[in-house]
Amino acid sequence: MNLEQYLSPLIGGAMIGVAVTMMLFFNGRVTGISGIVAASLAKPTQEGLWRWIFLAGLICGGVFIQLIFPDLLVNLSDRNLTQIAIAGLLVGYGTVMGSGCTSGHGVCGISRLSVRSIIATLTFMFFGFLIVQVLS
Repeated sequence: MNLEQYLSPLIGGAMIGVAVTMMLFFNGRVTGISGIVAASLAKPTQEGLWRWIFLAGLICGGVFIQLIFPDLLVNLSDRNLTQIAIAGLLVGYGTVMGSGCTSGHGVCGISRLSVRSIIATLTFMFFGFLIVQVLS
């Protein structure tokens, strides 16, 4: 048994838990990434500045991790960057259709015992598994 195999996901999950708790505690909002992105792209408001700062932090965090630990963000699929970008856009469109994403529904909604979020997360997971089986 390789301890590192279990330690990285455990630390990552704890970091996500701390981050969504901080967002709720300091900002009074649920950390739904698709909602934050959608509101950022809507009509600009003074209140919306925190969303851009949040998104910049996500991007800077990814760049930082790539620079410090380049082996953590390696594309192990046989998909090229164009395919990955198209898949990302489709996921983004789907989150708008589903009124939320796995961060809002899966992390925040399930922890609040929201039936709507539980059903949404089960739906996301089912179709994710199905697509992997079909395309593999």
